[in-house]
Amino acid sequence: MKIVEPVTLKSSKTKEIAKPFLRWAGGKNWLIKHLDTLVPIKGFRNYHEPFLGGGSIFLSLKPIEQAYLSDLNKELISVYMWLKADPEGIINVLRTYKKSAEFYYRLRTKVCQDPIKQAARFIYLNQTSFNGIYRVNLQGEYNVPFAQRAKGFLEADNLRLVSKSLRNATLYYGDFEMSKEYIKKGDFVFLDPPYTVSHNKNGFIKYNQKLFSLNDQIRLSSLIDFIKSKGAYYVLTNAAHKTIEDIFEKGDRMLKLNRANLIGGINAQRGQTTEYVFTNAR
Repeated sequence: MKIVEPVTLKSSKTKEIAKPFLRWAGGKNWLIKHLDTLVPIKGFRNYHEPFLGGGSIFLSLKPIEQAYLSDLNKELISVYMWLKADPEGIINVLRTYKKSAEFYYRLRTKVCQDPIKQAARFIYLNQTSFNGIYRVNLQGEYNVPFAQRAKGFLEADNLRLVSKSLRNATLYYGDFEMSKEYIKKGDFVFLDPPYTVSHNKNGFIKYNQKLFSLNDQIRLSSLIDFIKSKGAYYVLTNAAHKTIEDIFEKGDRMLKLNRANLIGGINAQRGQTTEYVFTNAR
């Protein structure tokens, strides 16, 4: 397998698009400028993203005839579903919220039975928490601390744009292998799994090992074999690690890209992180 390094990629054309409404660890905003060299040259039929997260790649691709979006995080998918169904309801709830530590911690302890209020709560906590990290304790309770940010937590116009982008999307939650039911010839599948191994190092991340194990990476490799057997296209992002290279070696293109590492505390060392991008798209 040939590694292209360094990589000079063509930037995507500027488009009026919805922005991700959530801050998501491992988000792929940095990859958007490279999409012109990764999306199939002849175009594609339907779009699939089984690790949805912040949805930056989905939101950047226009137009999409039909999208199939999923994630193992049930609460996350519920937010997308209700934003698609009732953006004004969510916006109206968010307008009643306050940007303060006191309000944040009070809301963090609440469980809303109303799905619209629960979706608004999710967005608010995400936008006002430390680094936008999604983390729960053993009881399933969100436990990320408050962070004072200059940016506000409500961008009503963007929420409306995201809702509009979701009109032709089928949303569901569950394991990534569920996507097999929908993938057809000529479709495009974007895969951005939790990274099992640490970037540029030899060790395995224990926390991510629980979220997405080495065996899950092997199952994901089998999904790519299925995608190719259907005559569909895929793009996979993953950590730059020899184990990952071995698992996903299929004779397809592999790019080695650098991006800024944006996750960490005040004293964290933030620099360049290397990631692999695998694809059969030409």
